[in-house]
Amino acid sequence: MSHFLDKIANNQKQSILFLLILSATFFVGLGNVHLFDWDEINFAESAREMIASNDYLRVQINYSPFWEKPPFFFWLQVGSMKLFGINEFAARFPNALFGFIYLVSFYLIGKKHFSGKFGLLWALLFFGSLLPHLYFKSGIIDPVFNYFIFMSIYFMMLVISGDHQKKGQLALISGLFSGLSVITKGPVGFLLLGLTLFIYLMIKRFKPFPKFKYILFFFLGFVIILSGWLSMEVYQNGFDILMQFIAYQVELFNSPVAGHEQPFYYHFVVVFFGCFPISVLALPMLFKRKIDIPFDMRTWMLCLFWVVMILFSLTTTKIIHYSSMAYAPLSFLAVLTVYKAYKGEFEIKKSLRIAFLSVGLLVGLALMAVPVILMNKESLYPYMNDPFAVASLRTAVDWSGIELIGGIIFIIGVITAFVFMRKKMLGNAVKTIAATMAVTLLCVQFLILPKIESFTQGPAIAFYKELKGQDCYVESYGFKSYAQYYYFEEPYGLSENRKTQSWLLTGEIDKPVYMVSKITNTELDSHQNFKKIKSEGGFNFYRRTP
Repeated sequence: MSHFLDKIANNQKQSILFLLILSATFFVGLGNVHLFDWDEINFAESAREMIASNDYLRVQINYSPFWEKPPFFFWLQVGSMKLFGINEFAARFPNALFGFIYLVSFYLIGKKHFSGKFGLLWALLFFGSLLPHLYFKSGIIDPVFNYFIFMSIYFMMLVISGDHQKKGQLALISGLFSGLSVITKGPVGFLLLGLTLFIYLMIKRFKPFPKFKYILFFFLGFVIILSGWLSMEVYQNGFDILMQFIAYQVELFNSPVAGHEQPFYYHFVVVFFGCFPISVLALPMLFKRKIDIPFDMRTWMLCLFWVVMILFSLTTTKIIHYSSMAYAPLSFLAVLTVYKAYKGEFEIKKSLRIAFLSVGLLVGLALMAVPVILMNKESLYPYMNDPFAVASLRTAVDWSGIELIGGIIFIIGVITAFVFMRKKMLGNAVKTIAATMAVTLLCVQFLILPKIESFTQGPAIAFYKELKGQDCYVESYGFKSYAQYYYFEEPYGLSENRKTQSWLLTGEIDKPVYMVSKITNTELDSHQNFKKIKSEGGFNFYRRTP
């Protein structure tokens, strides 16, 4: 391992300071690009409406009850918006903050049970992986949700497999974290803990079964958190909102929601390529039969990984971040490979190095291919059957070629890390890939994402922002969106009639109505009450006067 990592690994204060400096890259450019429809804007809008309505107990969209998500993440966003204002930076700030919390947690857990070097390597590998790093720059719920699940499972590990004397307290803490996961995104948080525990106990033939008092301590912590939310929810909104919330959770498993239906192997492809390099480095530990480590942590991580991958492969609704809970156990298995190799207890074979290089080059080429394709987008038109996509791509966007730099840096970094791996300089390899990922994603964040956003949703968002502060109604027509509420900053207290589309179309309106539709929907062109203002990108814009 490199001298620098050796020097600070066992110095907890220096290591945490180093991770704080490292995680500063999560915060850079958070407000550089608009929030993306749906999830980012959806969640930020719910937080904004809490502030606008001064109602912090009810989750709302368009100032109507939104039963799909519990409130905890929105409370974090509300706190952030109180500090930084209602903007993209504030909406994404909680996840960037949790990025630092993840790194410190992995370091401390690794240091406690293995060594400071293990913990620091774990933090660096997680930091240097594509999707995990990218998610800390987003405004979605999953990074916070997954942290609470992981910590609830970690403390349950200590209860079941550890030799700690205060297992009652550990069980209580596990329950508290599990409760936090449920009020962050829903009952899947408890389900993942329960399934992981059940599979682990099955493997061990239920011999380390937890004592009844520990189960009681767990549920005490769980109920403390859950009852606080449920009592407020029922008091303010009644039981109906809870029934709708539960029904939505069931729907996610039973039917494809929002068109997110994908093949069974979808999440395996996403995780393998999206979580480079930990997805490659974890391969030996995914399939190695037996390895002796503290309190059987590898078995726990394997149980969690496979529970997530199989459960969300079986569900009909498949969205890229649904499998993100697999990132933490995968990163543990990856660092176990590297750490064992560093200690001379395991050999990183040539086939694994070649796999590392091959997948890394593919990811780098993909990062270069995106701007190249979009620079030559005219060649795509004959093969595209979606008029909306074609019209969106026709939006004027200037590409200079500098956008390729991110992919080039990534490829150079992968090759350099590969050379270090060949020379068995694993500390340098990990540092190289971590630095490479940080720089690459900053390039993508500043050079590519703003241009992609400008033609996918840019014209619509610009229109909504132009209307901000005007006394009017703004709505999308024929497609689902949350952008009109957030970027128009829809005020609280508007007429309830606006929530009925027929009233906006033909009713006795009291102020102008603006509608935005995709160009594939021309119904409003012939509507007697609406006048088309303009067409831009893939959108048509209409106005109706009182």
